[in-house]
Amino acid sequence: MTGPSRLAIIAAAALLAVGSAGCADGTSKYERTSGPSGDRNQADVRTGLGGRTQEQGTLFGPGGLLGSKSDRKEDTGGGSGVAVNAYLWRASLDTINFIPLVSADPFGGVIITDWYTPSETPNERMKVQVTILDRELRADGVRVAVFKQQTNPRGGNWVDAQVDPRTNIDIENAILTRARQLRIAGGS
Repeated sequence: MTGPSRLAIIAAAALLAVGSAGCADGTSKYERTSGPSGDRNQADVRTGLGGRTQEQGTLFGPGGLLGSKSDRKEDTGGGSGVAVNAYLWRASLDTINFIPLVSADPFGGVIITDWYTPSETPNERMKVQVTILDRELRADGVRVAVFKQQTNPRGGNWVDAQVDPRTNIDIENAILTRARQLRIAGGS
């Protein structure tokens, strides 16, 4: 045998000997049984091998890299696939259903519509962005931004126009009213 391969075999044998010596200890707390009959008692079963009933901090903080079990239990989404309040999400879609959508992100809570031209004002168009800010059904859990454009009388191109601030509030109130109706109809 050559020098490096012989050294590798010796190192592997030493690691195996150290590892098996640590496992062969019959007094290890992980291998001990408890209770009068030598079986594990109910407290041992509940706490597990480590003797802890709660998850402890691990990699990168208390919840760990992927979050803790308690974080997952507190998830109020109910497994609906929507990361925002489901009532606000459904109410937002119902309220602006007459405008075609460009984007609807249920995890980020953002709905963006395409430009919409009302039939009564063909020289104006509007675009709506609804942002759901909370997982709770709250009055401040939804934000609406309306963008408006008008045709330029000289060139016919679209130019930005001032939106009445009351328009945003009116749409927010309509969404909240619809969300309350959905919640009452849902029985929760």
